[in-house]
Amino acid sequence: MAGLGGLGRRRRRRTLNAEVNIINLVDVVLVLLIIFMVTAPMMQGGIEVRLPKAATTPIANRDALTISVTRDGKVAVEDQLLTMADFRRMIPGIVQRKAPKAIYIRGDADGRSGDLVTVLGLVRKTGISSVGIVAEPDGR
Repeated sequence: MAGLGGLGRRRRRRTLNAEVNIINLVDVVLVLLIIFMVTAPMMQGGIEVRLPKAATTPIANRDALTISVTRDGKVAVEDQLLTMADFRRMIPGIVQRKAPKAIYIRGDADGRSGDLVTVLGLVRKTGISSVGIVAEPDGR
């Protein structure tokens, strides 16, 4: 009866633990939350324009409309990128709708000055008397 000795032992089956470990899930979520909280302030929308350097004074009027002229001659009103033809057609309506107290023009240092002058002329035609050109401080 040598074979009966093995019958007395029961074999236990290992059960598979199919539960999600919630602690690890919370850790991952918190790490992702911290990453987004740190990187979100660094993300700035808008058009990248390398400003020329000049002796400047700080901008005082925060109720102003900002217009950017890119290196390749495109124009951005706030964050809306337009071609020069679209800007020419839309600027009177934009000024009428937003009614800014002042307009600041940001021209790229490597851009054509003719595009900046064209935008300046179109802005002046809208009747806004307070128009400024934005520049970086030259550090002197």
